[in-house]
Amino acid sequence: MLQTALHYSHTLLKEILQPGDIAVDATMGNGFDTLFMAELVGKTGHVYSFDVQEQALNTTQEKLLEADLSTRAHLYLQGHETIGMILPRETPIKAAVFNLGYLPKSDKSIITLPTTTKIAMDEILLRLAPRGRLILVAYYGHVGGVEELTMVRDYCERLPQEQFSVLNYQFINQKNQPPILFCIERKKN
Repeated sequence: MLQTALHYSHTLLKEILQPGDIAVDATMGNGFDTLFMAELVGKTGHVYSFDVQEQALNTTQEKLLEADLSTRAHLYLQGHETIGMILPRETPIKAAVFNLGYLPKSDKSIITLPTTTKIAMDEILLRLAPRGRLILVAYYGHVGGVEELTMVRDYCERLPQEQFSVLNYQFINQKNQPPILFCIERKKN
């Protein structure tokens, strides 16, 4: 059976994340990606997670504590556009993931935005390790979602193929705007 975009994002992360790696959850949300990556990076790796909503931070913190993984992640109550202020440029990010849209079961007026998402993508790509992956799952069935999806698609299409491979994964015969996954992989230097 074909995987949903969300499940496929975890497959793409599992293929590359190893103990000792550094990962970024640019949109912490309900903490599932942070928890998943914290398991993969092991005791010697680390996950940096960002969200603008306290609810996201609290839910993620609870998941990490329950799994006894809280020492493997730093949670930031701030937007992903601040990644460049938190992580030094020399930080080799092996994987980063975004779930673009809004926090499920919360205020749907608080959404990710094309301008801040682009800043975050720029900062991650500056730090992305060879064979590292930046994964974006775009949920676009809300006001502002199509604009962000368009920005991500255009951004990905303009990346030089000499440096990056870009995958676009989507279901094209489903109703209700199923999420679309983009995976940017830095080629080996």
